[in-house]
Amino acid sequence: MQIKLDYGKTGMLVEVPEANIVGPLSLKPAEPIEDTAAAVQEVLNKPTGTKPLRELATGKTSVCILICDITRPVPNQIILEQVLPELESAGIQREQITILIATGLHRPNEGEELIELVGEEIANNYRVENHFGKNLDEHTFLGDSTRGVPAWIDTRYVTADLKITIGLIEPHLMAGYSGGRKLICPGIAALETVKVWHSPRFIEHPNADCGILEGNPVHEENTEIAKMAGCDFIVNVTLDEQRRVTKVVGGDMEAAFMEGVRFLEQFVKAEVNGECDVVLTSSAGYPLDDTFYQSIKGLTGVLPIVKEGGRIIIVAKIGEGIGSPEFQQLFTDNENLDTFMDRITNTDYFVMDQWQLEELAKVCRKANVTYVTEGLTAEELTGLFVDSAPSVEVAIAAALKEHGPDARIAVIPKGPYVLPVLN
Repeated sequence: MQIKLDYGKTGMLVEVPEANIVGPLSLKPAEPIEDTAAAVQEVLNKPTGTKPLRELATGKTSVCILICDITRPVPNQIILEQVLPELESAGIQREQITILIATGLHRPNEGEELIELVGEEIANNYRVENHFGKNLDEHTFLGDSTRGVPAWIDTRYVTADLKITIGLIEPHLMAGYSGGRKLICPGIAALETVKVWHSPRFIEHPNADCGILEGNPVHEENTEIAKMAGCDFIVNVTLDEQRRVTKVVGGDMEAAFMEGVRFLEQFVKAEVNGECDVVLTSSAGYPLDDTFYQSIKGLTGVLPIVKEGGRIIIVAKIGEGIGSPEFQQLFTDNENLDTFMDRITNTDYFVMDQWQLEELAKVCRKANVTYVTEGLTAEELTGLFVDSAPSVEVAIAAALKEHGPDARIAVIPKGPYVLPVLN
């Protein structure tokens, strides 16, 4: 059976033995919104849990608007084209508005990427800046959270009279779902905050997982830190498999976010009858499969349905390489994942981005991993503690030898956008 997996910007057609397939697992269909701009305007005028945006903006002298970086396919331009006129109609001047890219600890988005994020008109006529999480002097200390995490948040946001965030609600490997509070922490938090919030005492908790909010310390912690920083209004969207907007929510940071989560939960979960020997998945294509670092998000979500000792085959283009220099250093410093886990849990060892390798370690404790990519060589992938194959077909043939000709192969073309769950 021929199946198209998300891969880069074009996708990848693969052959999977039809007799072995479970699925393909996909998002349940949701009616796409015909007029996204009108839907955004609707939530600006009639938000959830707070006053209309124009009313909130009246009398304010400075605004900071957070948007996701290039790793999230958010329709920022459409949303901003509704938000910005509301602010200006309330008497706020353009020079009083800062659009801040919530990069977290990712690289900045500039040039053509900036235009891709917000459109040429906005990029040329508004102040659009990047957050730099490593520059502590650009952050304000708000105190320690209840769990003892130091809250350092970008000063440009902290000092703004009106605080707005624009984001995407989708499954997230640690925080349950992205969106809402996540634009603030880790979006504009300093490394000093993220290193504690993403430490093993949070990430190793069994509820720090895709699709879980209740009892999830990662979610609870960044919600508390976001409330310490303050947020007056959010606009969040959900997307379907074609990345069309299916829901727009807006208003109070917590109430509107939960409204979006409740909507998404109806469509994002795909049930499976029993664990599978093999899972074939993706990293959801561009922009999530640009680096090996980001691609790990395609692995964690399938853990509930893969058998102990099973095989995960993942396709990811990885056009930008492994990830940050710090992330690459982790593979040089540690000869294997066991050594790495021992160091981060039993010593004061710390390297930025180690949390993503910790997520890979979670995966590899349960299953074996094979990458299919044109971005890294087989030798390079071996150094990243995973296996490789030149094609999906070769990887499947090897997996059938490993698990038998009747092995069940779950197929998830959209990768981390789908939450597979056991029925």
